[in-house]
Amino acid sequence: MPAPEMPNRANATPLYRQLYERYRNAISAGQLKPGDRVPSVRALAAELNLARGTVEAAYQLLIGEGYLDARGPAGTVVCPRLSPPARVQATASVAPSAYRAMHTGRAPLPLQLGLPALDVFPRKTWTRLASRTVQQGGLEGMVYPDPQGEIALRTAVARYLGISRGISCSPEQVFICAGYRACLELISRSVLNVGDQGWFEDPGYIFARRFFEQTGAELIPVPVDEQGLQVAAGIERAPNARFAVVTPSHQSPLGVSLSLPRRQALLAWAEARSSWIIEDDYDSEYRYVGRPLPALKSLDVQGRVLYTGTFSKVLIPGLRLAYLVVPKAQAAHFARMADVLHNHCPQLLQRTTATFMEEGHFARHLKKMRSLYAHRRTLFSDALAATLGGRITLELREGGMHVLARLTQGPDDREVAARAAEAGLALQALSDWYRGKPARQGLLMAFTNVRDADAAAEIASRVAGLLD
Repeated sequence: MPAPEMPNRANATPLYRQLYERYRNAISAGQLKPGDRVPSVRALAAELNLARGTVEAAYQLLIGEGYLDARGPAGTVVCPRLSPPARVQATASVAPSAYRAMHTGRAPLPLQLGLPALDVFPRKTWTRLASRTVQQGGLEGMVYPDPQGEIALRTAVARYLGISRGISCSPEQVFICAGYRACLELISRSVLNVGDQGWFEDPGYIFARRFFEQTGAELIPVPVDEQGLQVAAGIERAPNARFAVVTPSHQSPLGVSLSLPRRQALLAWAEARSSWIIEDDYDSEYRYVGRPLPALKSLDVQGRVLYTGTFSKVLIPGLRLAYLVVPKAQAAHFARMADVLHNHCPQLLQRTTATFMEEGHFARHLKKMRSLYAHRRTLFSDALAATLGGRITLELREGGMHVLARLTQGPDDREVAARAAEAGLALQALSDWYRGKPARQGLLMAFTNVRDADAAAEIASRVAGLLD
């Protein structure tokens, strides 16, 4: 049993009395049990830097009241004849409901959105690179990290974006963040204020919407059609908005692409109003018809676009690595704010990811995933069509990691999603992605981890059961 903490010499209560009360309370609470040995007077006095007489006075008081039993050379123990402390009867109360986190750390359910194919991640290659990174690490891995991110990873990201997304940027413009939400946090703290108006796609990415609602932004829902965000509607509803959050390459969740005329109109509005465009390059790497579209950032000549991307869907979400590209004129300002936020990501993961990209594994992995996802999407969509028939209408876009099934009959999508959660499926209701009254209903289902035709047929049958 560790000794009690140091008595407070500034307390008006005498030191021996403080020591006595602490031992008495410990015995009464059951922390010291009958028969437990307590430190000798000499040992406790030395440990607490007290006079032996002070400890002796406390012990004599405890012995006199029957709490301690002195046994001479055998030491002093808690009196064995003491009754154990009575248990306090728990009062009836309503147990608080458990908080349901966005991510639980448990194995994902079938159809869960935002997950890559976990079964084909190159574990052996990744482990080998991570081991080599640890073995070759020097002093730079032991000091406080660069708040902007590892220079090797920022360089690799800048090179990758220049080749694949048409974005010309330097490593100084790149910030490595702990996930997409951390990118939004850095943006919000750097260039936005509480109460700022912002355009938000309707329907739009639900977790980004929740972030801005929590930070006090005034979100203006702007409708989306087959050409993406309706820029004219945004200008009509909130011409002086301070920012716009868009997913131009693959709209979340409808999957449409922002047309070139609307991209130009959006950039012109941002330049005229000195507003910011937050581009979430959602699922841009996975396009099954033609080549991936250039990023909106590649057209930005006035420096109004803040570009975000993540490794969660192209590698694995457990990395918690994302990146933000800011205009060159804003790089120093963002760097100062990053230093304040201390938004550090594990150096080992950053350096391993950098090596993974530099040695060509990243490009090969993306190429493999495009082919695999095209195959798995076909398996799943064919199984849905064969099983559900005319009860749904599938909308298959040029890319993405999920399918959208429109409901033509049966219960509403939120009711189906609730049933799915009880049945162990993680599909989502399209209605939940609208900020206002849902314009359309549907089911969002990820196909990336549907491994074969048998799994596709089994899951499609379970979905059909939800509609009965």
